[in-house]
Amino acid sequence: MQLMRDDFDPGIGMTSKRTRERLVARLRQAGIGSPDVLAVIGALPRHLFVDEALASRAYEDSALPIGYGQTISQPYTVARMTEALLESATPDTVLEIGSGSGFQTAVLASLVRRVYSVERLQELLACAQERLRLLKKRNVRFMHGDGALGWREYAPYQGIMVTAAPRGVPRALAEQLAPGGVMVLPMGEGTKQMLVRVTRTRGGFKQEVLEAVSFVPLLSGVS
Repeated sequence: MQLMRDDFDPGIGMTSKRTRERLVARLRQAGIGSPDVLAVIGALPRHLFVDEALASRAYEDSALPIGYGQTISQPYTVARMTEALLESATPDTVLEIGSGSGFQTAVLASLVRRVYSVERLQELLACAQERLRLLKKRNVRFMHGDGALGWREYAPYQGIMVTAAPRGVPRALAEQLAPGGVMVLPMGEGTKQMLVRVTRTRGGFKQEVLEAVSFVPLLSGVS
């Protein structure tokens, strides 16, 4: 795996390499075992994905606001979902629902050949595109659209990651999952959300409940 470390802003003070290494150590202690996922989290400059006023908190293991009622997920959640998606095999193509700040997009783009990312909020999409451009991540395509509908043009996908919580598995997304493919998503409402891994089998779909999570709801439409 080539991480293109020279392209990353090394940061200073609270965004320094040592600070990132402490974050990686916390993730490892929390149960993240994938060396590739840990290496990517440790290399990416998370402080570039949050408001400058929050840069000193970028390497805390916590979610942070990014505006428009959205958050950048805590590093543990990003690592856990990525690890769950890649556990059986590394997918060739991944559909991401909810570009958000672009941080999860950048993690995926560091690990798979091609990422297709859909974001319903135009302002967030523009920011995510600019951050991925600065990091020279050229294997990502973005679309402004309704994430619940997926992106049929490039389906089927070997992996699908959903970064907002629907009540159940969106049918349109399940239909765009390749045979043998894996989808990782939060499901449920309010405080009763669970992280679920869905695998498409010959006979249908298999669901595994992984752990409790907290995400913003998956909304339809665009803005």
